[in-house]
Amino acid sequence: MRLKTVELVLEEKAWPMPPRHGDTAVVALQVAYTERALREKLKAAGARWDPVEKVWRVPFSSIQGTELEARVLKD
Repeated sequence: MRLKTVELVLEEKAWPMPPRHGDTAVVALQVAYTERALREKLKAAGARWDPVEKVWRVPFSSIQGTELEARVLKD
């Protein structure tokens, strides 16, 4: 007996990537001085300004799932 099979693709969507950072990791974010609303959100999340590197430092768990997560600088 000989069988011929076919694979059907019913739906295509982006595969969610696992978080690169652990919950306790402190990450760097770059936010322009003119973006006051984002700076206020960072402050509320416990972020600290790093004047040497000119970035905000915040625990990843504080911004995970928010629009700030997209601002995390790559290592």
